[in-house]
Amino acid sequence: MGYELKTKENDRSVMEFIESVESPKKREDAYKLLDIFTETTGYPAKMWGSSIIGFGTYHYKYNSGHEGDAPLVGFSPRKARFSLYFATGDPDREKLLKDFGKHKSGAACVYVNKLADVDVEVLKALIKQSVKFMQDTYPNQ
Repeated sequence: MGYELKTKENDRSVMEFIESVESPKKREDAYKLLDIFTETTGYPAKMWGSSIIGFGTYHYKYNSGHEGDAPLVGFSPRKARFSLYFATGDPDREKLLKDFGKHKSGAACVYVNKLADVDVEVLKALIKQSVKFMQDTYPNQ
């Protein structure tokens, strides 16, 4: 069964999307994250699907033959908490997360409730590390 990535880059407005976030506190954090990710990656923010703000892009191809494009890193202001998207399979991520602050970690995502809970310098390190890992893993992008 082929897994189809529903989340494709599109031309929706990132600002409009952030403005549609209901909680003013979460909206403020989303703008801060937007600045941090933009500054740290050097890539413009793009909407991926209806709720992910992604930076940069890479093309992947699995042994199964499945291929597609995905952002190098990104985030999403979900209702409950923020999802931060970093490289999956990066062995150095755990070391950085030790000093990150209050978070939960999933396979592809790191979840945080609010920006005040985490160390912004560690966030920048995670973003840089992730972008480097993806570019090393998927060269010739």
